[in-house]
Amino acid sequence: MDEIIKRVFSIKTFEHFYSADLDWVAHFAKQLGAKIEGNFIVIPENSHYSGTCYFLECEKGIVAFYINGVYNVDFHIIQKNVKDDFVALYYNLTEGEASLLKDNKVYGLGLWKYNLLIMDGTLQSDFYVKAGSEIYILCVFIKKTIIKIFAQRNKISFESIKKRLNLGDSKIAKFDRMSNESYHILNDLRKLKVGGPVFDLNLKGSVQLLLSNYQNKLSKKRIILEEVNKNDFDAIISSQMFLIDNLESSFPTIKSLAFRANMCVSKFKVLFKEITGTTPNIFFMSNKLHRAKELLEGRQLTILQISDRLHFGNTSYFGSKFKKFFGISPSTFIKQL
Repeated sequence: MDEIIKRVFSIKTFEHFYSADLDWVAHFAKQLGAKIEGNFIVIPENSHYSGTCYFLECEKGIVAFYINGVYNVDFHIIQKNVKDDFVALYYNLTEGEASLLKDNKVYGLGLWKYNLLIMDGTLQSDFYVKAGSEIYILCVFIKKTIIKIFAQRNKISFESIKKRLNLGDSKIAKFDRMSNESYHILNDLRKLKVGGPVFDLNLKGSVQLLLSNYQNKLSKKRIILEEVNKNDFDAIISSQMFLIDNLESSFPTIKSLAFRANMCVSKFKVLFKEITGTTPNIFFMSNKLHRAKELLEGRQLTILQISDRLHFGNTSYFGSKFKKFFGISPSTFIKQL
C-alpha cells in the first residue's frame, strides 16, 4: 500500500517528532531548513511550504501548533515521537488531498473527510499531502496526566473518556469528525492575525474550548466512525456539504435529504446525529446564523438584506434566532463592531 501511494504522489519526505512540551520545535525547524522567530517557525521563501507555522505552550503539559498555508510539493511526513507520555489531537480543515496510512489502509483527512484525528504519542504516523493542498490544522499535544485533570476541572466523566479513547492502549488512533461548534471555533481563530498577546489569548481559549467540547462528546455514547460503512459515511458528509452550500435557501425536508443519501429517513436521522453530533435542522440553522454573523461583520448589507438573503422570512424572526444563538441582537452586534 505504501508503494501504491508513492506512485501516486511524487514525494518529498520529511521526518520529525512532537511532544507535549517545546522540545520538538528546534528539531522540527532544522529538518525544514527553517528558523525560529519568537513563536513562529519561519520556512524559507520559494520552499516546499508557504504559510504560517506557530507554536504555543498553552499551559504546562498542553502545547498548540497552528498551521495555515499551502504545500508546494507532494509530501510524505513521517512522525516518530521520542516521548510516549502524551496524546495528539489534530483538528484538520485542510482542503485538498491529505491522507494517513495506518495498517495498510488509507484514511482521507480534511474538511470533508475525517477532520479530527487522535493519536497516542507512541505511534509512528505516515501523512501524505498533495501539492496545492490548502492546509489548516490545529495540533494539540496534551500529556496523558493532564487529560484526567482537565476532565475533572470541567466535571466530565474521565472513566467514560478513558474507555472511549482506550487510553491504556498504546496503539490508539481514532478517526473522528469534529462538532459544528469546534468547526466555528477554528474558523473564528483563522480570522485573527497570528502572533502577539491577543492571538495567544484566543489560541489558548480555543484550545480549552476544543478540548472541553471533545471530552463532552466522548463522555456520551457514540458510534465508532471507523466502523461506519464508507458509503454511508460519505453520504452523510455529502449531506453536510449540501446544507452548507444551500444556506441561502430554506431548509430542505428530511425526506429529501434521506433520499439524496440513499437511506430511509430513520437511518439518515440516526447516522447524521451520530456523525455530526447534531440534527440536520440544528446543523443547518446554526451554520446559517454563523453566515449571518459573517455578513454583519462585513458591513456591506443591512439587517433586512441579510434576513432576505438567508431566507429567514422576516427581520423579527431573524433577530430572535440570532439573539437566542449568540446572546445579542443583530443591531447591538453591529454597534460593537
